[in-house]
Amino acid sequence: MKLSRLLCVLSASLLIAQPASDPAATARKALDLLLGDKFPDLFQMFTPDLQKAIPQESLSKLAATTIKPLGAVDKIGDPSVRPAGKNNVVVIPVKFASSSVNFQAAVNATGQIYIMNLLPGEVSWQRPPYSKPDSFHEQAVIVGEGDWKLPGTLTIPNGAGPFPAIALVHGSGPNDRDETVGGSKPFKDLAEGLASRGIAVLRYEKRTKQYGAKMAGMPKTTIQEETVEDAIAAAALLRTRKEVDPKRVYILGHSLGGYIAPRIAAEDGKLAGLVIAAGNVRPLEDLIWEQSQGLKMTPQQLDQLKGLVARIKALEPADSDAPPILGMRAPYLLDLKGYDPPAVAKEHPLPMLILQGERDFQVTMADFNLWKSSLSSRKDVVFHSYPSLNHLFVPGAGKSDEAEYRKPGHVAPEVIEDIAKWINR
Repeated sequence: MKLSRLLCVLSASLLIAQPASDPAATARKALDLLLGDKFPDLFQMFTPDLQKAIPQESLSKLAATTIKPLGAVDKIGDPSVRPAGKNNVVVIPVKFASSSVNFQAAVNATGQIYIMNLLPGEVSWQRPPYSKPDSFHEQAVIVGEGDWKLPGTLTIPNGAGPFPAIALVHGSGPNDRDETVGGSKPFKDLAEGLASRGIAVLRYEKRTKQYGAKMAGMPKTTIQEETVEDAIAAAALLRTRKEVDPKRVYILGHSLGGYIAPRIAAEDGKLAGLVIAAGNVRPLEDLIWEQSQGLKMTPQQLDQLKGLVARIKALEPADSDAPPILGMRAPYLLDLKGYDPPAVAKEHPLPMLILQGERDFQVTMADFNLWKSSLSSRKDVVFHSYPSLNHLFVPGAGKSDEAEYRKPGHVAPEVIEDIAKWINR
């Protein structure tokens, strides 16, 4: 969900390599090359698999559309290094004129960088007016168990309960529990806004953020491991809480989380309903192609992208070992091939609330209309679209773009109210 779908895929899966024994020095060199537009040198640091997956020109496009709009670099902070088995994960904070980001690189034992992300930096979040902090409290929780335990936050209304509850499922990319994007924390807004209205809310770190380096070394990973398993674990946790009515546990999926929400519901089997917020219906490669039309790409780049999209469409089960395409591995893409969210929703009918910002340029009204055309005959499905809201359900004016995300903003109060009324109906 961050930036455009194409840029999210590129930036969230960038894998790099360099012969160096000091992981912090390796990461800093890669950062300097990226900021200095020295893309040929940066490309030489790529692993062979990445050189096949992400051509060199993608780096210049990443810099032009994602980094340059942030303005001049004000400060590069000291790196922090965290062991990850035999490897190390390095995070370097970078303060730009308009916002801050965390440059993250995972360095293996031979000095190669096998993951590089640009993650949101610190956001100065101010409580929105619809949050009533005297009406709720928060507790730290753990979602899941074993090797994939995820830290989370449960926001609980004050009072005896039991309350209805909802778990928040992230969009694409290595999101934190607040789903921080630029100047916004939409999941934190939802948690406090809904808890102020008598609904318990669970949010948690996404697996690709908490265990990014580990997951990068698992080539057969699909959306099952990325999203589905943890969403089911979150719902199961809510059902064990004494403050929660186990028969009134919901899932809210945003963007990619909304796309896969019907599958989560089918596998869980106990949910009371789904909230789908800016969830796509069309396949990911179709969204990537659509979004490319709004980018400044040369005819050659468009032809190349068209060919990559065609390769995704042509994937068959025998291609599971094929090189990544647009940063997505073949098993991930094959797992989603033929997936039809409304069809799954029809097979496993649950009450649904489907929400869409009409200014959303990532998941557009075309997808919202597909939800409507497939499910409008059902009386247990409610649809709301909002003329002034973007992909994050933050108000704005004019055409939405990546630059809008860098401005501080909050989920619109009408979205909070519509969700609360639907759950408390």
